[in-house]
Amino acid sequence: MGVAVSDWGLARAVSLTGQLGVVSGTALDVLCTRRLQHGDPGGHVRRALAAFPVPEVAQWILDAYFVEGGIAPDALYRQVPRHTIESGRRTVQLTTAANFVEVFLAKEGHDGIVGVNFLEKIQTPTPWTAYGAMLAGVDYVLMGAGIPAHIPQLLNKLANHEVASLPVDVIDALPEEEWAVTIDPREVLTVELPPLKRPTFLAIVANYVLANYLARDEVTRPDGFVIEAPTAGGHNAPPRGKLVLDDDGQPVYGVRDEVDPTKFIDLGLPFWLAGGWGSPERLKEAQSLGATGIQVGTLFAMSEDSGFRPDLRERLRKSLLDGTLRTRTDPLASPTGFPFKVAQLPGTLSDLELREERPKVCDLGHLRSPFRRADGKLDYRCASEPDHMFTRKGGTPEEIGGRVCLCNALVASAGLPQLRKDGTEEQPIVTLGDDLDGARVLLAREPGGYDATTAVQWLHGEL
Repeated sequence: MGVAVSDWGLARAVSLTGQLGVVSGTALDVLCTRRLQHGDPGGHVRRALAAFPVPEVAQWILDAYFVEGGIAPDALYRQVPRHTIESGRRTVQLTTAANFVEVFLAKEGHDGIVGVNFLEKIQTPTPWTAYGAMLAGVDYVLMGAGIPAHIPQLLNKLANHEVASLPVDVIDALPEEEWAVTIDPREVLTVELPPLKRPTFLAIVANYVLANYLARDEVTRPDGFVIEAPTAGGHNAPPRGKLVLDDDGQPVYGVRDEVDPTKFIDLGLPFWLAGGWGSPERLKEAQSLGATGIQVGTLFAMSEDSGFRPDLRERLRKSLLDGTLRTRTDPLASPTGFPFKVAQLPGTLSDLELREERPKVCDLGHLRSPFRRADGKLDYRCASEPDHMFTRKGGTPEEIGGRVCLCNALVASAGLPQLRKDGTEEQPIVTLGDDLDGARVLLAREPGGYDATTAVQWLHGEL
């Protein structure tokens, strides 16, 4: 559900019902620091930082970013450093603490289960994001948008505060070269801590082939799978085979992309079905096919507990009820090259003219790709950065057209947009899944809006 739509508040609300509430683990360093710069309404971030096991780390973050009463309406946010394969000490401390904060708040005051979702495509901060979540006692880690073969062993090592490495995909790397980001917990910790709980790891996959590959070796084997259809929101797996677009410019998914859930039973691991399964009838069907349950996003994104900017959520609901809301699988929006589901909502970056009007800037950098320069050194590029910079770094013009700075746009959809020096504000983009029926049913029952508890009750046939 993008950035901060499934924030700690939504995850906590779902967890309190006895289900697995999952926080989005993307760009939490940005969210944490911007909330502090807004004066930390409710004191939630400061309360969580007070529980962080290294007080001096929490203190420098407060000193650097907390603004009593909040910054002025026309003030720019203080930015956070962008991650690299060798991120500085304070960068990794901030990332660790920010992930601790989000999970701590989601788990605060109850014994329900909470997970965190990461993108495999965002590799350089992953060891630190996972470590921060584990310091807060996260119960599940979920990861998709790639092949998360190295995550099980990473979690094993982090549970014991061991030095660990995670391989990083580098464009144009030589065959004999191996690149990796290394985590040494001592860059954060100044105290001795007992071993951490090792969270259950669920790999998000789009096909049986990948699941079988991961499951056949104990080194790469996850603890379960989320099988995600291309109807799900956010990033989608590309269609298998040659890319074909329909008349609306959307990728065409065919027979090779269809998944038989019953094949996963032979892998001997629990699995959940995602993408179009968010109804009481589909939940029962999933369980009859051998699934442990379902993963539901859009239904909860439209709830009162989600982290969407309130005016955006209200506009989405109105469009849903009047029959004009639709989603489009955009093959170009994401600089990762993965298709990305975009809700077609006026005034957002689903509008191609608004995309073209935005001056290109890449100042958050979570979706940058590392590449090997001719001199053997590592650099980073993003198809959403200024065109001349991208092509100078070896990117091609064919990779540029239609791209969106998802980092800034998704943060804007959560109500924390950056203001630029010329007075313009970053515009949002909204991602939802194709299955809007559940939200439409609940909104017809609850015209003033529904909460996460109501959504869970409806899914279980209790309404």
